[in-house]
Amino acid sequence: MSEPLDLPDLAAMDALGKRIAERMRAGDVIALSGPLGTGKTTLARAILRASGHAGEVPSPSYTLVELYEGLRVPIAHADFYRLDDPAEAEELGLDDYREGAVLIAEWPERAGGFAHEPGCLSIALSKYEDGRKAIVECGADWLGRAP
Repeated sequence: MSEPLDLPDLAAMDALGKRIAERMRAGDVIALSGPLGTGKTTLARAILRASGHAGEVPSPSYTLVELYEGLRVPIAHADFYRLDDPAEAEELGLDDYREGAVLIAEWPERAGGFAHEPGCLSIALSKYEDGRKAIVECGADWLGRAP
């Protein structure tokens, strides 16, 4: 397990998003976990902005998956909070979204998790004082390029 990263404010969250965006590549999964209100969607938005997306980034809580193309690498942003069973992720056609793209997965455990994949960057967020802390775990493909 890595040392927790301090994310005291929005600027720190944006900086982490930028570091991730600079290092990610097609096939990667950015798995964002943590209780409600810990900044999963905020970090996903920071990654998307740093990847060149200038428009709105709605939370995919109800659509479940939003696809962002025309970036350095396409990004599928998914929120699995509403899934009751990991099998439901397969019904979404998740593999089609992931083809040639990065998957940003909020609530990854509800989709069966992705930590076993070598291209998974797992980030567990928690509230800490007025900011956040992040524990980052790298799959084998992220070694040497971790944010």
